[in-house]
Amino acid sequence: MNAFLVDDEELALKRLSRLLAGRVDIVGTSLDPIEAIEAIQEAKPDLLFLDIEMPGMNGFELLTRLDPQPLVIFTTAYDQYALRAFGVNSVDYLLKPIEVEHLERALSKIECIRAGAEPSVNMRELLSQLAAVTKQAVPAYPERISSRLGERVEFVELSRVSHFFANDKLTYAATATKDFVIDYTIQELEQRLDPRAFLRIHRSTLLNLSYVHELHNWFAGRMVVRLKDEKRTELTVARDRVRILKDKLGI
Repeated sequence: MNAFLVDDEELALKRLSRLLAGRVDIVGTSLDPIEAIEAIQEAKPDLLFLDIEMPGMNGFELLTRLDPQPLVIFTTAYDQYALRAFGVNSVDYLLKPIEVEHLERALSKIECIRAGAEPSVNMRELLSQLAAVTKQAVPAYPERISSRLGERVEFVELSRVSHFFANDKLTYAATATKDFVIDYTIQELEQRLDPRAFLRIHRSTLLNLSYVHELHNWFAGRMVVRLKDEKRTELTVARDRVRILKDKLGI
């Protein structure tokens, strides 16, 4: 089975490629949804792994440009897109960070469909599972996060992390003592961590709101956040996140 992968976060793309190794033949990957269209048409994959939230064009828009449409598994950090995914030629969706057992379930479903099985029963089952998940009261958020260095794993209390940032294809948790490498993308962390405590203020930055010391207006509608750490770290707030940040801070 041939697969094409589209995701605007390189770390997420590499991670999915590792998970798929040995299960499918990856005939192409793309970080740019617009450039991916032609590449997908040429590769003619059996299966498309497709992120939803991407700059320039989201996954649903990309899919409408493909003719014919391959079987699709959406990969997303936002489960509110799940129901809409079933309105298009989608087989399944995977919430980031992708778990191995969920990926296996989706691939098994694909194999059944390719063998001639009808996907409708599976669709109803998946929708039922989604409904059950949405009825859960309050999700449990982690209080610490792991940082792997070689064979050693260190756990970092989230209360110590002033912010997460992406740099040179890696994600870091910034603390007063050091920056820890984290095996999650910023997008995955945004989904995984408590939204009351952490807010994405930039494509590459996730802020711990309890560390905000000052806000300063900047050019082009952006802002700068100064943290109350020893280094008085300054972080840029993207223009489209300024209002959200102010609302979170009650200003």
